[in-house]
Amino acid sequence: MEAAGAEFKHLVIIKFKEGVVVDDIIKGMEKLVSQIPLIKSLEWGQDLEGHEMLTQGFTHAFTLTFNSKEDYGAYESHPNHLEYAAVFSPSIEKCVVLNFPTTPLKQTPAAAAT
Repeated sequence: MEAAGAEFKHLVIIKFKEGVVVDDIIKGMEKLVSQIPLIKSLEWGQDLEGHEMLTQGFTHAFTLTFNSKEDYGAYESHPNHLEYAAVFSPSIEKCVVLNFPTTPLKQTPAAAAT
């Protein structure tokens, strides 16, 4: 059940194929975000401290935030997303994708004041 006003997240955890230039992937994602206003934010990071047993070889995580599940649905079929996915997908050795509405458990003082 999606809470009223909940954001919707698209989380992708990736192990890239050997030799992939991750900076090129990031630049492509930055361009994609600038082209699709439905994307509220993009965050990404590279694992630096995980144990191989726990990370299972995954090295990067990307989170796209949308205002709603409907915005995410429109993003999924957006021509720019489809074009980028066709370029991005061959770089992936394996990935995990989760799509979910957020459920805030603790708000920062600034967020609670709004």
